[in-house]
Amino acid sequence: MDRYYWGVDLGGTKIECAVIERNSDICVVRERIATESDQGYSHILNQIKLLIDRCVEQLGQRPQAIGFGTPGTLDPHYGVMKNCNSTALNGKPLDKDLMSLLGVKVVLANDANCFALAEAHFGAAKRVKPDAEVVFGIIMGTGVGSGVVVNGKGLYGRHGIAGEWGHNVIEPNGAACYCGQSGCLETVISGKGLERFYTEQSGRVLPLPEIVALAANNDLHAQATMARMSHYFGIAVAQIINVLDPDVIVIGGGVGNIDALYQQAEQAILPHLFNGELNTLIVKPDLGDSAGVFGAAALVK
Repeated sequence: MDRYYWGVDLGGTKIECAVIERNSDICVVRERIATESDQGYSHILNQIKLLIDRCVEQLGQRPQAIGFGTPGTLDPHYGVMKNCNSTALNGKPLDKDLMSLLGVKVVLANDANCFALAEAHFGAAKRVKPDAEVVFGIIMGTGVGSGVVVNGKGLYGRHGIAGEWGHNVIEPNGAACYCGQSGCLETVISGKGLERFYTEQSGRVLPLPEIVALAANNDLHAQATMARMSHYFGIAVAQIINVLDPDVIVIGGGVGNIDALYQQAEQAILPHLFNGELNTLIVKPDLGDSAGVFGAAALVK
């Protein structure tokens, strides 16, 4: 077995690689370069190879396998990328092209799955419940994404969409979502969704941190925005607990920094839960922007 395991976080603006020692889980090499995605798919591949070559030079050996966190999903039926916000990747057989280019085994997962894996193996979930069987990782930021980890392994599903929590309709006849539906959870409790609701109520356009601050200072429209967030969060999380019953839920992203989510979680979730009490641990993440690359490495751990 390889002494190290390798992960790459393929982002829209940067590509980051981490090499982790298998016995100690200590990161021994970490490098990043610009993605330069505007120069097209072939250029992105070349940037990845450049980054891997730099890490090989530092470590003195090549990997046997590399995990890649991607801004979309590999369609298990067609073998090409889909739903990537780095649009140059869409429709491309990224795993096959990377294996051909790098000469190693490649495993792909989207960024939300990598977030969940990272917090399960190295972060908050491991800290609060090391023996957790099921971890649900949520990214609540500009959009809403999530990933599921069962017994240390990511759950991807028949269509490669396991964990697409943000695209369940929570508000029928609500705002249009880019996915083609209306009233998706993402349109309601994402940062953009919360900002839009505040604007509709107040007539003012403000960034989310200012809305949160105003809620603490008795701004009625800001308080209504926070109350709506907690209400729909409670319904949506209760549905996840009713289906998966995870040991730990880790909430990342900018919205995940709002303390009210945690302070009001139990009272928001319990009315919709098929249980008389809430025992699921709901926590903030430990790893920050390291989650993507560490989660990618966990794909080949």
